Amino acid sequence: MASLSTLFVAGPGGVMTDEVGVVTGDLELCTDLSDDGKLRALVRYEGAEEWYAITGASCVLADPRDHEQVHSLLHGLLHRPEG
Repeated sequence: MASLSTLFVAGPGGVMTDEVGVVTGDLELCTDLSDDGKLRALVRYEGAEEWYAITGASCVLADPRDHEQVHSLLHGLLHRPEG
C-alpha cells in the first residue's frame, strides 16, 4: 500500500467526513492506495491520531501511477485558507 500526506487549511465550509461530519481548521490529507487500485482519502486534525474518511472521495484508479496526481488534485480542492 502506498500513502501520501499533505497539510492544509480547510475552507469556511470545512471537509465532510463519514464518521464525524464536518471538520475545519488545520488538517492533514492522506490518500492510501491499495494493491488492487482502491484509493481512500482520509483527513485528520493536524497532529491528531484519528483519521476520518472524506465523504465521497474514495475511488478506484485504473493506473497506480495516477496516485500522486489524484492526491494533488484533492489537496487543491480542499486547501482554501482564505475561503
